[in-house]
Amino acid sequence: MQIEQRGVDTVPDEERTSGPRDLVSILLGSNLALGVIVFGWLPVSFGLGWWASVSALAAGTLVGTLLTAPLALVSLRSATNLSTSSGAHFGVRGRLLGSVIGLLLSLGYTALTLWVGGDAVVGCLNRLFGLPTGAASYAVVYAALAGCTATAAVFGYRMLLRLSRALAIGLTVLLLIGFIAYAGSFTTSPVEGSTYLLGGFWPTWLLAAVSAGLSGPIAFITLLGDYTRYISPRRFSQRKVFWATCLGLVVGLLVPQLFGTFTALAVGAADDYAGPLVAAAPAWYLALLLANASAGSVGNAGLMLYSMGLDLDAILPRASRTQATYVVAAFSTALVFLGHFAWAAQDAMTSFVLLLTAVGTPWAVVTLLGFVRVRGRYDTDALQVFNRGTRGGLYWYRGGWNVAATAAWASGAVVGLLAVDTPLYSGPLVSWTGGIDFSFLLSAAVTAGAYLALNAKRPHPLPAKETERALVQQV
Repeated sequence: MQIEQRGVDTVPDEERTSGPRDLVSILLGSNLALGVIVFGWLPVSFGLGWWASVSALAAGTLVGTLLTAPLALVSLRSATNLSTSSGAHFGVRGRLLGSVIGLLLSLGYTALTLWVGGDAVVGCLNRLFGLPTGAASYAVVYAALAGCTATAAVFGYRMLLRLSRALAIGLTVLLLIGFIAYAGSFTTSPVEGSTYLLGGFWPTWLLAAVSAGLSGPIAFITLLGDYTRYISPRRFSQRKVFWATCLGLVVGLLVPQLFGTFTALAVGAADDYAGPLVAAAPAWYLALLLANASAGSVGNAGLMLYSMGLDLDAILPRASRTQATYVVAAFSTALVFLGHFAWAAQDAMTSFVLLLTAVGTPWAVVTLLGFVRVRGRYDTDALQVFNRGTRGGLYWYRGGWNVAATAAWASGAVVGLLAVDTPLYSGPLVSWTGGIDFSFLLSAAVTAGAYLALNAKRPHPLPAKETERALVQQV
């Protein structure tokens, strides 16, 4: 194995040797970790029982997948990551919006994965070997997991693909055994003494659908291109890649989340997940839980950290992908310590995913609508103008920004933030929507309407050869 040297530059077709099966392996193997499992605990912590939690998770995941999966096709056609590809629609400088959004999404989820996984590792080591549960133990475990994660991310895509293939099999077996381990105390009823977080069933159910179900696929809006840029459109059709993405997202997210819901109800986890999960685990399952907490965390956080390195490399072209990865690894590790020592788990997680969903969804809508308008045709050389430090090209627009696309994103993001309802912040539009968080739907609708209105009479830039071909067909 060699360290990947390629950053966000165009991947030559001879290097695009992955396929749809590899995409499924990555989306499945990287998500069977406690950092994803913990989202299945959220509906239970909101006061929901088994069937309400399952329906909320399934509905949110399916809706999110339908929005997110088509983004995989963008990098399939552009041969670079999604934030760089979005330069065709936002401008070669405007695509920095995607890089920043992707960086924040990956940063938060990396910290969350290491945080939850580290807590479970300390708990398992305490029960198995008597490791003290003081601050020093947590610090050492967090640092060890972060170091392994950074190593995997620095080696890059090929290393992470091999790791995901192994985890897809190994962690699936561990989860199946886990269902057996906790089955004896499982109940479909809500945790005793819990109440609906938002006062009523439907507002709480919708909060669970968005913050726990929908947030899963939305977390991949800037990540999917990191993998599909290594798939050649000459060898695999868009349809195969699309359905592979759907399969990987639905199975890779629902299986671990349902395990989280199942175990949360089994152990009565209302205010915390990792602690009760470890405390209630049968002695014979502790070693397996330890393996899941450690290996799963490295696999999941490794892919997130890899994406962060690419996004920072896109923001700072002079930095290498390796240098950028080490920098974001340090930041994510710092967030892990803050998450453990300074924040309330439920409130921090819920607020984080809802706010970033409100901001990230409009970006995904613009990118998808732009992809449809150009019919997947990209000038791969013009997309790299900013990375080369030059000016001009097909996607230069006005100073490197497509003002219309940026305005559409901004309008949707503002409406989303005004309509979001989190434990730490509630937007003024929430009272207009009956106390229910419709930020996702409102932000998407406003963005789509604004983008189509602003671009109705403006032809989208196409590569020269495709433009000539289109003119001939019209004649």
